[in-house]
Amino acid sequence: MGSILKAAVADGLMTFVWVFFASTAGACTSVVATYFGVQADLYANLLITAFIIVLHIFIFDIVADILGGASFSLAGTLSFYAAGVGDDDLLSMAFRLPAQTAGAVGGVLAILEYMPKKYNHMLDGPSMKVDAHTGALMEGFLTFMISLAVLWIILRGPKNYIVKTVLISISTVTVIVLGSSYTGPSMNPANAFAWAYIKNNHNTWEQFYVYWICPLIGSILAGWVFRVLFPLKEVTKEKKI
Repeated sequence: MGSILKAAVADGLMTFVWVFFASTAGACTSVVATYFGVQADLYANLLITAFIIVLHIFIFDIVADILGGASFSLAGTLSFYAAGVGDDDLLSMAFRLPAQTAGAVGGVLAILEYMPKKYNHMLDGPSMKVDAHTGALMEGFLTFMISLAVLWIILRGPKNYIVKTVLISISTVTVIVLGSSYTGPSMNPANAFAWAYIKNNHNTWEQFYVYWICPLIGSILAGWVFRVLFPLKEVTKEKKI
């Protein structure tokens, strides 16, 4: 039980810090783009954002290792569990997932408190831009795609750590762009819940349907598909090399 509580606390702390700093991506992109005079160039802004995400993921992966494998993505944790990778069981998941959700809420509260006022308009969580059914399908599909991509990159992809980080970042930016005109997107129920909680719409059916049910299904399916394509014995053997 002690190790489970330790993992839950590490997840909560990790998610808190991740949500806090990830929420600054828009403001950081604006500052850098303005400095280089490319604020009106869509592709330049996208490149800057991608670089910021690469930097965030690189740093947070190191911190995660220091914390014993802490996770800041509820969907990611669930997809790895569904793939049969790691030592998690239903009991540990019952502690880790709520801890990540609580950490996300804390991160949102903190960034809203400390973000300079001139950038407050850039702080906004995922929001629906289409009907609920379309949004739910897209959120589930994108969560499936990013979860499957991360599983492959980490467990079956290139050995080089920097290359792995770049590939994960490119995948993340790609699905964000694809989902930007649909649901935000979130692809992480903990993050979506945190922003919805602040706006007091966390208990609506649309929030539950679009940002919880479908992403959770997508992440679990990604784990199952990965497990079929790359049987557990192969993954275990590779991790021991």
